[in-house]
Amino acid sequence: MAVPKRKTTKSRSGKRRSHIRVSPKNIIEDKKSGEYRLSHHMDLKTGFYKGRQVLEPKE
Repeated sequence: MAVPKRKTTKSRSGKRRSHIRVSPKNIIEDKKSGEYRLSHHMDLKTGFYKGRQVLEPKE
């Protein structure tokens, strides 16, 4: 079994983890309703996606 010969320093482990982070979500404001939603997702309040009625809106 592979065992490290020396202790990994904080600097080295920090360099390795530098790419591990939470990416920002692409949140946009809907043009019709003014609600915030994820891009390429339908608006759940109005039921519209790309200008078309996809679902009936929830009450």
